[in-house]
Amino acid sequence: MFRQGSSSPLAALFVCILLSSTAIAAPVSFEAAKSLARQQVYHDRTQHGTFYCGCSWDWAGRSGGRVNLRSCGYEIRAQENRAIRIEWEHVVPASLFGQQRLCWQQGGRRNCKETDPIFNQMESDLHNLTPAIGEVNADRSNYRFGLLHETPYQHGRCDFKVDFSERVAQPREEIRGQIARIYFYMHDRYDMRMSEQQQRLMMAWDAQFPPHEWERERNRRIARLMGHENEFVSGNRRWTLGHRNTADGVRSSLPRANAPTPSPALPVLGNSRSKVYHLPTGCPSYGQISATNQVTFVSADEAERAGYRLAGNCR
Repeated sequence: MFRQGSSSPLAALFVCILLSSTAIAAPVSFEAAKSLARQQVYHDRTQHGTFYCGCSWDWAGRSGGRVNLRSCGYEIRAQENRAIRIEWEHVVPASLFGQQRLCWQQGGRRNCKETDPIFNQMESDLHNLTPAIGEVNADRSNYRFGLLHETPYQHGRCDFKVDFSERVAQPREEIRGQIARIYFYMHDRYDMRMSEQQQRLMMAWDAQFPPHEWERERNRRIARLMGHENEFVSGNRRWTLGHRNTADGVRSSLPRANAPTPSPALPVLGNSRSKVYHLPTGCPSYGQISATNQVTFVSADEAERAGYRLAGNCR
């Protein structure tokens, strides 16, 4: 009988088969990833807190939100517009994984998005995305994580520090282990280099702060969408100093001979109030559904099986 957390080859094979057969659709663009994260991963987490500060929020639009600053005692440091909105944070910054790709050296992020399917897969990887206050997302920038004992807090009661001159950010204890396991996952899957100093810090956080129940549930939800889990969360994989990367994401992204290049996929959107669904192309009202009424489907067939009908103005 399969036991959760087992690391035997048979158990690993079982997990791979199960996830492959139940995966909905891994996003292939950052925009699609944000929508899926809002609809399928964090849809019921608005009162459980943003990543760095633990503030509650209300959804607004397809993937954004409006932050309740009083819920966590947050004080605006400099950017009011970004402080009141939800943004999707790459825990491992896009510039960090982008700079290890040739496309970035030849034209930056825009060039990577236009020419490198592996970069697009990395940018849209749901395991690396979390909802954060926009101002904190901006202040963290692409700084490395570390400990800042002498640095004062700059965002009210938000337990987050940043040293702009040293380019270091200190997260709250509740998420340090989760950050470590996301770092392990991204570096292992996409064959990235991590400094020995950062490895030692992440290994310490991983040991000190083991996965909590929400981190495990988040991993399960994302696995159903992506087709694979973060094995550093489930315990099926461990990081040791000088870790040898599996590079699973790089190998699985290599194009097959004569295989067409996939185009970014957007979900079919249903309106839970009218029980009407809209396709991403050919349906003029696709982007006009209220966020509170949006339901996502992989295909029109799935929407119709759920009792929805095609919008009358679709061509």
